[in-house]
Amino acid sequence: MIRPLLWGAAIVLLGLSAPLAEAQSAPSAQVPGAPAIQAKDAIRAKDAIQAKDEDAILKQVDLHYNHLASLRTQFTERYTGLGIDRTETGTLLLKKPGRMRWDYTTPAGKLFVLDGKYAWSYTPGDAQVGRMPAKRVDDLRSPLRFLLGHTQLKKELDRLSITPEPGGYRIAGIPKGLGERVKELVLDTSADGRITKIRLEELDGASTEFTFDRSEENIAIPETEFRYSPPAGVAVVEGLPPV
Repeated sequence: MIRPLLWGAAIVLLGLSAPLAEAQSAPSAQVPGAPAIQAKDAIRAKDAIQAKDEDAILKQVDLHYNHLASLRTQFTERYTGLGIDRTETGTLLLKKPGRMRWDYTTPAGKLFVLDGKYAWSYTPGDAQVGRMPAKRVDDLRSPLRFLLGHTQLKKELDRLSITPEPGGYRIAGIPKGLGERVKELVLDTSADGRITKIRLEELDGASTEFTFDRSEENIAIPETEFRYSPPAGVAVVEGLPPV
């Protein structure tokens, strides 16, 4: 039951000075087709508000990372597919312009470095180091590279959708340039625009998920962290192994 106070407020807001019974006894004339027109207008208005809200959510993420100069965060990476269920952990370093370092603790010594010119990948015990020009990288870690430049999620993702989640939002889409490999990229973000999780679903059914924790932003990171020299006696080959 609606409280009398709310009834009174509604009457005042609607400009009704006559008793409710009188108002009901003399309904106003309806223009033919008016309810349908009003319903369509309401839907259009709702869609416009929703689009405006979604733009604000995307811009909040964009602005957060566009003002970010560097980042250190702990990550957990889980890969499932092709009969494999593998979990790895480590530390991720990001620094503008165009530098990235994934330093794995499990397995110890595994490394992925983006030095601004090349991407390097190496796991201790391997007989070779993978190398590829940064502009040609389609490694599944590469969608994170948009955090290192001028971010515009609307331009980075096709088929974009946004869903409210507890404490934030779920932003999903297909990364441009990876449509032949990736089915969907999902970003879990906090209410203030920080990315807390990234999940990539591939067309072959494989899935890779990165969860981030204990992040430190705009900290001093030496340039030496993004320089890489292959171990002595290890061959360098063009191309990168899968994540």
